[in-house]
Amino acid sequence: MVYKDEQEDDSNDELTMNSKVLRLNKAGTPIAWLSWQETATLLVKEQVIWSIGATIHTVRGGYNKSGIRSSLELPSIIACDGKVDNHQFTPALSNGLLFARDQMMCMYCGVEFPARDLSRDHVIPTSKGGKDLWTNCVTACRRCNNRKGDLTPEQANMQLLAVPFAPNRHEYFYLSNRDVLADQMEFLKARFSVNASAFASDAEPRLTRTGQRRRT
Repeated sequence: MVYKDEQEDDSNDELTMNSKVLRLNKAGTPIAWLSWQETATLLVKEQVIWSIGATIHTVRGGYNKSGIRSSLELPSIIACDGKVDNHQFTPALSNGLLFARDQMMCMYCGVEFPARDLSRDHVIPTSKGGKDLWTNCVTACRRCNNRKGDLTPEQANMQLLAVPFAPNRHEYFYLSNRDVLADQMEFLKARFSVNASAFASDAEPRLTRTGQRRRT
């Protein structure tokens, strides 16, 4: 059956259609953020083995001979069958994720900046053997980065405000989606490390028209 979206409330539809569904493997490990279309396809093909969370969108189809319209409810979290990968997960380092990990804040002066005014700083400079790794990189404003230059924080007499860390899988999925819903956040937050306590406590969700809450 081909489903089409119901357009009874355009403003509410826009909110729910933009919300991502968290896909898990059968062991409950996050593996992807899905669009509502991708989620609907998995449900129609009966590839979803279990789901949790609130219904974030209802997809409506055609009418049968009795005048009853088909519908498909999309939950916020689904689990699908398939191979379980038990390998240690370390996300690729990018400025976008790095800035999100550090809450858009310079790790030297403590001031928040827009992304265009931030840069990646290597705590131990690459010229001194430092690696381009999560554990050696922090967010820095351009002024502090220029001041630090090719020195370590100790040599530049600049205090590092937080210890850099590599996000685990659950933290990565939180950081990679700016519209995490409340039940998705609760699921992911249960597996956050101690290192993530700063951005976890800052992730107070706001209410949407669907009754769910999004993080701010």
